[in-house]
Parts: sequence; structure tokens; C-alpha cells
Amino acid sequence: MNGNPVRWFEIYVQDMARARAFYEAVLGVQLSRLEGPDMEMWTFPEQMEQYGATGALVRMPGFPSGGNSVLVYFASEDCAVEAARVAAAGGSLQKEKFSIGQYGFIALATDSEGNMFGLHSMQ
Repeated sequence: MNGNPVRWFEIYVQDMARARAFYEAVLGVQLSRLEGPDMEMWTFPEQMEQYGATGALVRMPGFPSGGNSVLVYFASEDCAVEAARVAAAGGSLQKEKFSIGQYGFIALATDSEGNMFGLHSMQ
């Protein structure tokens, strides 16, 4: 395998409006509608020429949210800023910002749909 192993991610949700509002509020971004068969998808902003992966919120019958074992980390300037928005947006903070040594800092939270996710920053 050449390059970065992650190309795309999907976060499965039950209530799309609630999940969209949560991520837009916490990350300070606007999601865009992506058409798909038998599913509703809203993508995170992407810049194909830059480092990193993008993905989407997905609502599809038969694919429940929460209880999964994949953890997505969202990049930020200072992860404490986004972590502070989590509760007001309908989620819960699992672990406040903490150091991971030379690799920066992370915070862990649960979204409005029961999915755990991470926030990462170098400061």
C-alpha cells in the first residue's frame, strides 16, 4: 500500500438532522449533501489536494449508529476549543484535552448518536 491508509470514513447515524447540527456546531463547518442510493449522506468539507481524509454522516436502514470500534479523529488548532462545544451541541465529553507527548494533544467525546470520536491538535 502506498500513501496514507485512510481515504474515506463514514459515521452512521439515526437522526441526520440532529447529527448534522452536532458536527456543524462542534467543528464549525458546513456539511454538504451527497446523493446515494437508499441512504442519506452529508459530507465533511474536503480539499483533495491537501493531506488527510474526508468522509460523511450516513443514515441507512439496517445500519445502526453507536457501538462501533472505529475511532475517527478530527484535526483542529486547539482541540480544547471543539471539546468545549460538545455538551452544548448534544454530545458528551469522555476525556478532556490531554497530552500524547510529541504527537500533540487529544480529547475524546461521544456525539449525539452515541458514536465516540476524537479531536487532535498539536497545541
